Amino acid sequence: MARRNKRVILEDLEVIDAGAKGKAVARAEDGRVVFINNAVPGDVVTIQTTKKRKAYYEGTAISVAKLSEKRVEPVCQHFGTCGGCKWQNMGYEHQLFYKQKEVVNNLTRIGHIELPNVTPILGSDAQYFYRNKMEFSFSSNKWLTLEQIQSDIQIENKNALGFHIPGMWDKILDLNKCHLQRDPSNAIRDFVKDEGQRLDMPFYNTRKQEGMLRTLMIRTTSIGEIMIVLQMFEDHKGKREALLDALALKFPEITSIQYVINNKGNDTIYDQEVICYKGRDHIFEEMEGLQFKINAKSFYQTNSEQAYELYKITRDFAGLTGKELVYDLYTGTGTIAQFVAKKAKKVIGVESVPDAITAAKENAQLNGITNVEFLVGDMKNVFNQDFVNQYGAADVVITDPPRDGMHKDVVAQLIALAAPKIVYVSCNSATQARDLSLLDEYYKVTKVQPVDMFPQTHHVENVVLLEKRNA
Repeated sequence: MARRNKRVILEDLEVIDAGAKGKAVARAEDGRVVFINNAVPGDVVTIQTTKKRKAYYEGTAISVAKLSEKRVEPVCQHFGTCGGCKWQNMGYEHQLFYKQKEVVNNLTRIGHIELPNVTPILGSDAQYFYRNKMEFSFSSNKWLTLEQIQSDIQIENKNALGFHIPGMWDKILDLNKCHLQRDPSNAIRDFVKDEGQRLDMPFYNTRKQEGMLRTLMIRTTSIGEIMIVLQMFEDHKGKREALLDALALKFPEITSIQYVINNKGNDTIYDQEVICYKGRDHIFEEMEGLQFKINAKSFYQTNSEQAYELYKITRDFAGLTGKELVYDLYTGTGTIAQFVAKKAKKVIGVESVPDAITAAKENAQLNGITNVEFLVGDMKNVFNQDFVNQYGAADVVITDPPRDGMHKDVVAQLIALAAPKIVYVSCNSATQARDLSLLDEYYKVTKVQPVDMFPQTHHVENVVLLEKRNA
């Protein structure tokens, strides 16, 4: 039987903290913790609960008796509806404070790790327009605001191009301006929407699974290159070519125009053919003189400028002298591996995604880097004693796993390997803390450096240096 939630009103709660997933935190009179999705630490609010459990409530602030001094005016007109930048209403210095606090809390409370002095979080110079990749969805049934629903005005055109409303798979917020990607991103998105309508190209309907225009991806790089990938559910050659030709004419600075015809139930393109219509089938990013080739399916850190800072910290923590054998676990497209290679004897990168390793090898060849080797395989299966016997015992291990952290077998092999140093890069300090606790008997955490890759959100990267304890 489904659990029934009786919604209650909790009045005059003082918000005392910011917690996991960006939720504000208060405490109710009955002692339960209250997680609030639209408040700022320092607010005094009345909330309506949406979930009640033995130890906590979840809820939404329905009125504010006192505004926090930490509040700022959001810059985006879509704030509060779009779920992309939930911390826009909190000053940036306070965002950094709570991100660092979360990292320290996770490492100490989950990992029970004895920490050195944690270096202050490295903030981002760009607090807006920092993303190099955006994906927008088309819809023939856009999200309507309460004012629009209650209005007597009949809305004839329900086409939208924008983001999914949080928790609603079939509702798209029609964007006017997004503050996440620099120009000409907004102009390109608006042009594609307007031209698609002018050409009478039906926008996709998720429920009915019909329509032409499905998604729009825009990728940019720090050297000014731009990639457009238009995904369509149904194809009409004449209209498709008319739209793409008009886009190329309007924005001659676009480096790559590509398209995908995808009539699956989901809109992932990783198992689809991406067709290059104009220009190259890739764009280039540069970092310290290295070039990285990015195609439509490539993973690349979505904040290029902060990625550079993150990689510099990683290289600094590794303390390379040119004599070291380095393992780069979860290497992705080999960006970190190539970035540290000039200060290492050799780097071995391992990744489970074949396309990523293909890109890593291409980029290494492009950059003339000969002291790197890239291997495909599931880390828990590939990284074993036979691997160590074949490639030699690493002096330094760099590991940058996905959000779930490292498999326990990978941690066990790291312990058996007993490399003098491990540099652990993480986008989830909770799973990082879990892994560090498993390593704690053998390794001491000697440096911790949080890095803010995503201003206006609760997400935070963290770099930890572990050094082998004396036997």
